[in-house]
Amino acid sequence: MHDTVKNIDQFNSFFNQPTLHPLVGIGDLSEADLSLFEPLDFGCYCVVLMDVDFGELIKCGKSMRYRSCTVFTLKPGEIVSMNLDPAAKPRGKMLAFRPEMIENTGLGRDFYLFNFFDYEVTEALELTEEERRVMLNCYVNIEAELRAANDELTGHMLRLGIGQMLSYCKRYYDRQFDTRQLRSSDLIRRLDALMESYFAPESKLPSTLGVPTVAWCSNQFHLSPNYFGNLVKKEMHLSAQDYIHEKLTERAKSLLGSGHSVDEVARILGFAYPNHFSRFFSRRTGMSPTAFRRTL
Repeated sequence: MHDTVKNIDQFNSFFNQPTLHPLVGIGDLSEADLSLFEPLDFGCYCVVLMDVDFGELIKCGKSMRYRSCTVFTLKPGEIVSMNLDPAAKPRGKMLAFRPEMIENTGLGRDFYLFNFFDYEVTEALELTEEERRVMLNCYVNIEAELRAANDELTGHMLRLGIGQMLSYCKRYYDRQFDTRQLRSSDLIRRLDALMESYFAPESKLPSTLGVPTVAWCSNQFHLSPNYFGNLVKKEMHLSAQDYIHEKLTERAKSLLGSGHSVDEVARILGFAYPNHFSRFFSRRTGMSPTAFRRTL
């Protein structure tokens, strides 16, 4: 069982602090009531900076213990709790903002850029000391705006502060992609090998799973689809979907050139129907499979 935090008043009650804005709140984890760490759906978007390792985080049934200077995010509907370490006092910052805060706004329009809210518990952001200082400053700036006199610019200024924090998170994730194990050459090599094995003559994957998907590929790397997609985009300068489609097109051309019929190629590649394959091939190459065969 879990509770759902229905509003910012409830969020602030965990920190025994007044509500300064109905849609945005910031809490100091060192001041939090221990009930904050019981299973909860915060009903908000949250950005949490753990400034010390104080236990095991459990998010949507998956667990992870983070080192200090780690940022993780939550979105409405996600259930999170912590198994606290009795030897370590919680320390860090937590921003929460209601979905209504960004509806029909510029920040809401650009929110697709911040798809790290869909990352798995194992894909948190590990900050350098300089990045930690920048993030802490973002919390300070938002909190200062919360404490300022409310006027017609308050909502705008809060969204600017939130947008700045999320933009820094995106920048730091890009840096993390650069410094993690999957570097460009290794990623390309492993992806190419993955596609080769998927379409190998002895493979039963196309007949059982159909056309390969980003979700399937990401699972082979033990990454969430969004984290995997961002990593591919960062290293290969094309989306994971485009990479898969390029490989499908290359394989289709090879099969068409080796005498297979259009129906056979569709089946080998995992398309449910030959006309689905024909539409895909035409969009990718500007000609039908039959027209392509005539050019060979």
